[in-house]
Amino acid sequence: METEKTSKKSFKEKFIKEFIEYWVNVVYLALFFAVFICYKRLVLAEHGIVYTDWGFGLINALILGKVVSIGSMMRLGGRSENKPLIWSTLTRSVLFTIWLALFNAVELMVRGFFSNYTFQGSLDALSHIGTYEYFSGSLVVFASFIPFFAFKEISEALGPKMILDLFTKGKQSI
Repeated sequence: METEKTSKKSFKEKFIKEFIEYWVNVVYLALFFAVFICYKRLVLAEHGIVYTDWGFGLINALILGKVVSIGSMMRLGGRSENKPLIWSTLTRSVLFTIWLALFNAVELMVRGFFSNYTFQGSLDALSHIGTYEYFSGSLVVFASFIPFFAFKEISEALGPKMILDLFTKGKQSI
């Protein structure tokens, strides 16, 4: 009877931890994508092009937040845990950028298949992957991951409570 309570409690704790981690991922990515979309909108406005795709950033953040959570569960970049934080941060940033690019390619193929109902349609949907916009988007994701994973690495090294105390109570809390 005691073991059932312990396993249920540990499942509940694990669920809560993953739930919080997912929403931290979503909020961070949503903020970063909002800044990038704002930048894109302003650059295009200089050329007389109206860009109003604000929902794209939020939808992407919701989806990619889960993809990042799954990558974390798969322990992407886990081999670099005992190395200096700069290396584990950069390793995880590169691996997760590749992970998201692979996920995006699969998503485009599935979307292309359902919009055209053919295998050729799904391959045609991948045609924009070689474009400058796709590459620049990947660079933005990579750049956004550097502070994201640096913060996570520092949090793992010092403990989440210490990081939270630093942000909410100040330097005198340590």
